[in-house]
Amino acid sequence: MTKYDFNQVIPRKNTNSYKWDIVADDIIPLWVADMDFEVAPEIKQAIIERANHGIFGYTLVPDSYYESIIQWFKNRHNWSIDRNSIIYTSGVVPAISATIKALAMPGENVLVQTPVYNCFFSSIRNQGCSIIENELIREGDTYKINFEDFEKKCADEKTTIFLLCNPHNPTGRVWTKDELERMNSICLKYGVKVISDEIHCELVMPGYSYTPFASISDECKNNSIILNSPSKAFNIAGLQIANIICENTVWRRRINRAINIFEICDVNPFGIVALQAAYNKGGEWIDELNQYIYENYLYLKKFILEELPQVEVIKLEGTYLAWIDIMCFELSSDEAYNELLNDGKVLVNSGTLYGKKSGEGYLRINLACPRETLKKGLIRIARILGQYIEEESRMGCPM
Repeated sequence: MTKYDFNQVIPRKNTNSYKWDIVADDIIPLWVADMDFEVAPEIKQAIIERANHGIFGYTLVPDSYYESIIQWFKNRHNWSIDRNSIIYTSGVVPAISATIKALAMPGENVLVQTPVYNCFFSSIRNQGCSIIENELIREGDTYKINFEDFEKKCADEKTTIFLLCNPHNPTGRVWTKDELERMNSICLKYGVKVISDEIHCELVMPGYSYTPFASISDECKNNSIILNSPSKAFNIAGLQIANIICENTVWRRRINRAINIFEICDVNPFGIVALQAAYNKGGEWIDELNQYIYENYLYLKKFILEELPQVEVIKLEGTYLAWIDIMCFELSSDEAYNELLNDGKVLVNSGTLYGKKSGEGYLRINLACPRETLKKGLIRIARILGQYIEEESRMGCPM
């Protein structure tokens, strides 16, 4: 028996929704990573109560805010966070940029594991740093790390930061403790600092477990800066609240300075109360959400197996973003994206957004929507991509 109704379709057109209002009315958007679900009722109530006060001036961040973060990660993920290590800010992407600004010199390398979240590229370039790629290795329906190449890239004297995505967007990997520990060991060997974007940390499928990078050991804790936010998991990205967690006093002072230079040191009152409501009362809601997303993933797998059997679905361990392989078609990712948008009236993400080479041949589909919406979108996808299966069959090409 479920407590929350994730099947409810809530119209988002004409609400200034970036996801829905940037496209025409006849488009089904399965792209940008926000959810079409109403927030947990506890969050909604906390925002209403704060709004009823009627004054929204400059806002202090109370001690209860920090306590909510500390208790959530201790109880849910067995990670003990020092109150003094927390720096609040407006979002994870601004935090990435500010942290790189604080800890790397222009011209230095920042290592990423591609395919990877597209804002990593812009954040690195905007700080005058160079992107260096450790391409993940596709193995069956999942990905693994090329540790030999990872060490080679860390050994480059210009590489000073490794920007990790944990869990990984878009491949859906939830990195294991052993994988994280091995990455840190290599980084320590060559003096590479770890910035870990853990914004998807609450979005983990059955059978998998998220490991906070800094929780593994003192070595990991002291060599890392963790970036997280309830925005993705609790669907409150518009409230602009995030945290940087850094145990290293020297690094934290430099990051604090960069946060002030970037002028992203103020947060809004609704973000503060929403975070506390999410972390204090949102556990049951997030558990049901993950189960619903997992069922959407199973639905997508079944649908594609029946309608587009040549297409491969990468195993989803975490996030709500399905990564699908369309290399069976004589069609690039960008061509598929354009045809799906223009002819199919469904918007997904082209894989090349996450790496020109490593993302080619893939599409990313957002599963965080009512099943009715997902079903309509998949029907449109199958209609467009199915034409290529029929064409290959007529030509006698191998399937």
